[in-house]
Amino acid sequence: MTEYKEFQDNSLYLKDDFKQKASNLVLFADIFIFYMTVTVLAIFETDFRPDLSLGKIMNERLRVAAADLQDIHLQHLQAIGQRSDDLVVYISYNPKYKIRWRVVNDVPEDVENFVAQTCGNLGYIHWKTASVNVFKGSE
Repeated sequence: MTEYKEFQDNSLYLKDDFKQKASNLVLFADIFIFYMTVTVLAIFETDFRPDLSLGKIMNERLRVAAADLQDIHLQHLQAIGQRSDDLVVYISYNPKYKIRWRVVNDVPEDVENFVAQTCGNLGYIHWKTASVNVFKGSE
């Protein structure tokens, strides 16, 4: 009972002290908590043309794979980095109908290695190309 009475007597002081500490914590969080934006884009344009029905199935599979990679497998990368850091990953199909991936912007090596390991575990292959961000326009 004594502790409760002391708490009641000091409640206004404790409340103000808590507000001050909470505002300092919010200020601290504003300054020091950063995050990375992770984006996975499904590229539906390929070097080959599958049949129409097969193309619909492949596009849906690629859309789901992109969403899963972004929202599940690479989710914890959002908790690291600076606010200005972005990770952009393209996924597409190769001519053998395997999903391929590539990181299209500059990121730290450990982030790129994590993406490589994650995509490798999912059975995706690295998308090797001589040029970066070059896609065929409408023909």
